[in-house]
Amino acid sequence: MAGFRALAREVRNPRNTIALRRTSLRKCLERFAPYGHRATWRHLCARAGLAPDDRAPDPALLIAALVELEEAREVWLAYEARFAGRRRREKHHGIRQPSAIDDWYRNTWGGCDIVPCASPDLTPDARLADVLRRVIAAMESAPGEACPVCAQERIEWQTDLERYPLEGPVCADCGIVVPVSVLTPAALVAARRRAFAGRYAGV
Repeated sequence: MAGFRALAREVRNPRNTIALRRTSLRKCLERFAPYGHRATWRHLCARAGLAPDDRAPDPALLIAALVELEEAREVWLAYEARFAGRRRREKHHGIRQPSAIDDWYRNTWGGCDIVPCASPDLTPDARLADVLRRVIAAMESAPGEACPVCAQERIEWQTDLERYPLEGPVCADCGIVVPVSVLTPAALVAARRRAFAGRYAGV
């Protein structure tokens, strides 16, 4: 099975048919899709100016989407290296108990669903790399009251998410499932109250 870099070379190869180059880009998302496969594809298409269902897109637009994906992957690989180094140092000092950051990292499935979006139709406007940097910075800082990606406080607890986590706080502005550990207890209580209020508003 081809790896991410091999597939990226296929996307860039001008000798390949445009259909193969598009397929190779889609396969890159099987190796690295921060928002989940569908949401990441929609995000890349929107930012590059691609029609998601276009089977013969402009090659330059495919390359633009690939460049954004590669940039985000480099941010993630650098974080993984730092994470591994930290865990080695902690274990050397006898710290075996996992932290909230460890729990988040273990559920990223090797680069997929790092920052899952509740719907593929709503993703952050910023570049993928910038989103990852903001979430990583939030994971390494004290919990806050707002979404770490867009800084808005309109966060609502949802219980019907399609994949892990099956429930959690979702930002109504940028669509990400906010990691629980980056929010204060007060922010989580407020998110649950918004969900409760919305559920019974029409009753």
